[in-house]
This record gives sequence, structure tokens and C-alpha cells, in this order.
Amino acid sequence: MSKAVTRTLTTPPGLLASLDPLLREWLPRQRWFAGKGRPVTGFSLVAATELLPPGGKLGLYHLLVRAHQPLAPLSGAPEQPADCYQLLIGEREALPPRLAPALIGHVAEGPLAGRTVYDALYDPRPTELLLEALRTGARIGALRFERDESQEIRSGLVPRLVTSEQSNSSVVYGDTFILKLLRRIVPGVNPDLELPLALARESCDRVPAPTAWIRAELAGEGYVLGVLQPFVQGAADGWELALRELAKGEDFAAAARALGRATAEVHMALARTLPTVTLGHAQVQQLVDGMVERLDAAAQAVPALRPYAPGLRSAFEALADLAAEGCTWTAQRIHGDLHLGQCLRSPAGQWWLIDFEGEPSKPLAERRMPQPPVRDVAGMLRSFDYAAHSADPPVPGWADTCRAAYCSGYAQVSGADPRTDPVLLRAYETDKAIYEVVYEARHRPDWLPVPLSAIRRLAADTGPNPPSPSPSPSPSLSPSTPASPPSPRRPRP
Repeated sequence: MSKAVTRTLTTPPGLLASLDPLLREWLPRQRWFAGKGRPVTGFSLVAATELLPPGGKLGLYHLLVRAHQPLAPLSGAPEQPADCYQLLIGEREALPPRLAPALIGHVAEGPLAGRTVYDALYDPRPTELLLEALRTGARIGALRFERDESQEIRSGLVPRLVTSEQSNSSVVYGDTFILKLLRRIVPGVNPDLELPLALARESCDRVPAPTAWIRAELAGEGYVLGVLQPFVQGAADGWELALRELAKGEDFAAAARALGRATAEVHMALARTLPTVTLGHAQVQQLVDGMVERLDAAAQAVPALRPYAPGLRSAFEALADLAAEGCTWTAQRIHGDLHLGQCLRSPAGQWWLIDFEGEPSKPLAERRMPQPPVRDVAGMLRSFDYAAHSADPPVPGWADTCRAAYCSGYAQVSGADPRTDPVLLRAYETDKAIYEVVYEARHRPDWLPVPLSAIRRLAADTGPNPPSPSPSPSPSLSPSTPASPPSPRRPRP
């Protein structure tokens, strides 16, 4: 058993004030910064922990800072505390050329005056320190480095930062582990640690079991800051794999069917280990009200959506009507943001699901609420559409084939094909497509035709009259689970 190392270090006063002008310029340029389009007007310090003392060749600080921004990019708009961000700040007299991409700036005054500060995740020495703290179960200030003692963490693994764009930051250690450091931090139980731990208790090998994690205890509240997991060497994420197969003109149906089976296995394991609830009329009406509210807001924001609003609203009203007739559905913990990029396939063809954080823009309490599993299914069906539209030239029928295969694979394990509840599936797919329209209109206008093509289909799809769900809770997932795959080696960031 590892022996915890406890260290209490002091942080120089005035540290944040000296960094403030540099962070105002640097932070909004980061991929994971959520407040783009609004100026940063200041910072407040949530916590600061000195990991290496200043004055030497290398100083190192762990900071939790809250950025202050106006509500809208308009002068005179009221300000509010925005998101809290996790920063690992290194300081040196000068940066070597290899660390040039990490530069934050040169400090003009304060305790670090004359020093150069940078994002320390680019630097092997600080990231080695993080792994060693996890290996030894260290406690440093408010930081708690904890681990699963049944898994070995070897020292001396060479770190490298994953530089692809992502909403968090990840460091790979010697093709053995990957450390995902959350950038936007909220207090409470984070599903990105909670759900993989729960699945590990159920021996569900479709999700990499956490090896270690970083937490902080501040003012009586707990924060999850990072999770270390096994690294699946040679794996490709589902998005990259789908695009590669599309480019070669290869059939993806078998892979989609296997992914459907993997999704159902995860859903079944979550239903076994965490509580489920029954959604009756009142609960479903609340869900529908939220969907309608998001539709109305989206139609105001994106004029191209307005002609389809009545048809889209009918998808939600149909679900409310079924609930009013007495139909109920089972809700449980789910992935919450499932798409092809959240899945890994090993060279042997085994699928794993990763990144259980949910949609980061939503409040943590909402991300942890039980929901119908079909929400995950709808997210994956939309992802097949996106992949199909990325092909040049287009492959007719590719998305439809993958969607059908995925649902068939899901049914093979769960005993319930999502397509046999078309009203519920249409409502969730419509809700997802509306979200995509707003996102693309704001961030990638060239991609707007992709969700709009789905919007046209969903607005016009009153569909046949297939069997309605039973007026009792949906049947439990099938007990006929196929044999589990070998333990994974790498989740993708």
C-alpha cells in the first residue's frame, strides 16, 4: 500500500494580482475556455497551492481561479462570476525553445516580477510530479491525490501532453496511463469519476476503470480535478474510424452494430448499480416543457429554424400526449453526451465508451439526473448523420444503414429496440438537432446545413403508427449480456 505524503506550502501574497493582466489575454485563447466573446474583467482566487517553491530554476503553482465577465458582450451589462478554471502555472527565468507554445507571458510586478510564466502541462517535470503525487497518495494543501490500490502505478513513466483540441487537457504517461485534467471546475460529485467507478464495481469492461484521481476540499465542498485511467494503445476513436471507413468506401454497419451492443452493456450495468426511476405524466411534461423552451429560444436565435418550429413542436407534444394517456418510461444514469468521438475501438475491434462528464454547459445537478437511455441513442444517431455529411463525395444511405445497425445491436443486448418507441426517440433526436443548429450557427456556420437537414426530416416525420410503449415502466434491459472484452488500455481524451 502506498504511503500518503502530506505537504503544506505557502503561496506568496499578490500572486493572482501579478498574473491578472497576462491571464486576461491568455485564458480566452484556450480551446477549453467557455466564455468566448465576452471580455474577462478580473479574477478571484478560489484556491492556490504551491507545488514547487519559487526562486529556483522552476516554480510551480496549482490555481483554481474564477473569471469575471459581463453577462453579454455589451458595455454596461452587469457582471457575474463566471466559470472556475484549473490552471497549472510554471515559472522560470526564461523558457527553453521547446516550451514556447506554453508561454503565458512575462510578469512585470509582484512576487514573480521578472519571471516567465507558462502552462506547466507542456513541461515534463511538473507532469511527472502529478503522477508521483497520484502514485504516493499525496496531500498538498487542499489537493488530495487518491488511487485504487489494486492497480499498480509505476514511477518513471515519460509524460507527453495531448495537443489535439479538446474541452479539457490530457497527459499520456508512457502509453500506460492517461491523466485527464478538468479545466472548468464545479463543486460536487463529477460523473466523469462517479460513473466509471460505479461501472468498475459492476465489472463492466466497456469503460476504463479509474486508476487514480485528484480532488480538492474547499470550504466544505468537494471538487474533482482530474482522473487517471489506463491508456488503450493503438485505439481509434469512433469519429476518426467512421471517417476513415467512409473515405475508403468500406461498410461500417458491423462496427455500428457492435457499438450498439457496447452502449447497451453500459446502460445495463448503470441500471444495475445506480438507482432508476419511473417517469410518469408530471415528469415527462417537465421534460417536454424544457424541450419546447429550448426550441423557442433556438428559433429566436436562428431564423432558419423558424419555418420548422411547428413541426418540431409536434414531436414534443406527441410525447406529452402519450404521457397524458398513462404511458411511463424508465429513467436511469446515462452517458449524457454520447457520440462517435466519445467511443474507442481497439485494434481487435472492441468498443469502449469514455468521457462521462456529460454536456459541460449544463449544471452538474442536471448532468447527474436519471434520464431515458434513448437520449444516448439519439446522440449517437445524430453522430452518424454528421459523419455521413463529412464524406466527399457523399455515400448515399450510409447514415441510415449505420443507424439501423446500431439500434439492432442495442436490441441484441437490451431486448428493446429503440425504434419500437418512435415517439420518444423522435423527441430526443429533435431536441439534439435543435441544440446542434444553435451551436453551428454560432461557431461553425458552414456546418449549419448538417443539422438543418435533420430538422427538415424530423419536422415532417409524423411517422406511421407503431406500437406505443406500455402504460407501465419500460422493460428492463435483457440479461443476455455477451462476454466482456479484455480490460482496456487507453481512453481517448
